[in-house]
Amino acid sequence: MKRLFDLTLTLVLLPLWLGLLIVVYGVIFFNSGAGVIFTQARGGKGNSRFNIYKLRTMNNDKDSNAQLLSDEQRTTKLGAFLRKTSLDELPSLFNVLKGDMSLVGPRPFIADYLPLYNAQQRRRHNVRPGVTGWAQINGRNAISWQQKFDLDLWYVDNHSFWLDLKILWLTGAKVFKRQDVNASPEQTMARFNGNGES
Repeated sequence: MKRLFDLTLTLVLLPLWLGLLIVVYGVIFFNSGAGVIFTQARGGKGNSRFNIYKLRTMNNDKDSNAQLLSDEQRTTKLGAFLRKTSLDELPSLFNVLKGDMSLVGPRPFIADYLPLYNAQQRRRHNVRPGVTGWAQINGRNAISWQQKFDLDLWYVDNHSFWLDLKILWLTGAKVFKRQDVNASPEQTMARFNGNGES
């Protein structure tokens, strides 16, 4: 039922989000050139790996040692706006159509973290990762790694059709208010090093 709901809602809203994606794609291309879509390996259901699609919000500027600058320094003004409005997540809906992701579930962390989880943390991969989730409407990057895991595991143990509807509704409200759902460049996630520590 969850998969059917994901497909139905994503396809019904296809003209809206695809049209918006085309417009935003054009704006980014006009401002920053090619390479508008950003892909990255993320952890999926059953500890699998998949490539998530997102809109580029950072440039590739490097320091004198040819090392990438910090996320904060590389995030463009347009990129910061895309994050605050969650528009950078629009291409992830293709991941939903492919079956890599659900509309609601634990946000997929980078695939490099997969070997670092303990048995309890690994349970977040018992369900498909989501475009939005319980942790996203309860603080996202403003909360600790342990709080993220606690919220994700609560969702894994309690998810239901009605809870998904609630999370989607609250996500929409927070995006409209530009509150919590996406971090500012100053609030990018610290790297996870295992055992709940960063």
